[in-house]
Amino acid sequence: MTQIWRGILFFLAAWAVIPNMDVAAKLLGQWGYPVVMVVWGRFAFSLLILSPALLTRRRDIFRPPAEAGKHVLRGLLLVAATIGFFMGLKTMALADALATYFVYPFLVTALSPLFLGEHPGWRRWTAVGFGFLGSLIVIRPSLEGLPMGTVYVLGAAVMFAGYNLLTRGLSAQDDPWRTLAFQSIVGFIVMSVALPMFWQAPDAAAFGLFCVLGIAATLGHYLLIRAYGLAPASVLAPFAYVEIIIATTLGYLVFGDFPDIWTWAGVSVIAASGIVIAIRERRAPSDTQA
Repeated sequence: MTQIWRGILFFLAAWAVIPNMDVAAKLLGQWGYPVVMVVWGRFAFSLLILSPALLTRRRDIFRPPAEAGKHVLRGLLLVAATIGFFMGLKTMALADALATYFVYPFLVTALSPLFLGEHPGWRRWTAVGFGFLGSLIVIRPSLEGLPMGTVYVLGAAVMFAGYNLLTRGLSAQDDPWRTLAFQSIVGFIVMSVALPMFWQAPDAAAFGLFCVLGIAATLGHYLLIRAYGLAPASVLAPFAYVEIIIATTLGYLVFGDFPDIWTWAGVSVIAASGIVIAIRERRAPSDTQA
């Protein structure tokens, strides 16, 4: 039980940090910087932040990890998820984009028996299902189709679900720092290929935002890796909804985006699903099938 709760705390800390990356990305997009360049900056600055400490203290970190092919796939899924989400942010409010994005915990829970051998019970299924319902309230799909921003974010959610499943599967096999460094290297290489076609020299303010991208991405994803090394993906998934609360606050403070009543209703349902899981974990510490 102690290990599971440590994993949950790492997970909550990660989702308190990562929305700062989204705010920086949205601002850069509003300032006219191409999404490809913003995504490149997310990985390049993350690698730049990691390199000095790791090269002086842990040079072995940059050796290829075990099962390098799965690590490459994991990095590619993260690149695709980042591109899709940043594309969606160009036209969507931060809270709406994240609430839409949070169909991914449902996908993680649905696929965890197949890919991870984890078997969440009906209580966790119910809680995650309510979280998914909350996302649908925010998305409000219609017969006329979805806006392109929503389509981009939903595609990103599928990619991020795959990333989370691979993270859980690999977290026990490798050093978290090696896992983090390798995903940054993969993202940097892939995005550097396309960068020359989209390069735009950043001014001082944009450079500062690129630094925020790197710091938030590095710290946030390290915390995610640690979390998945301590607790099952199906237990952690509903707690990711706390990111929406942080993002809603930041979206209002930075962009003046105040969610409408439907978004608030959806976010409330989403947050409640995480609370149900927390209560269940406290009352039934030995029941891994709950």
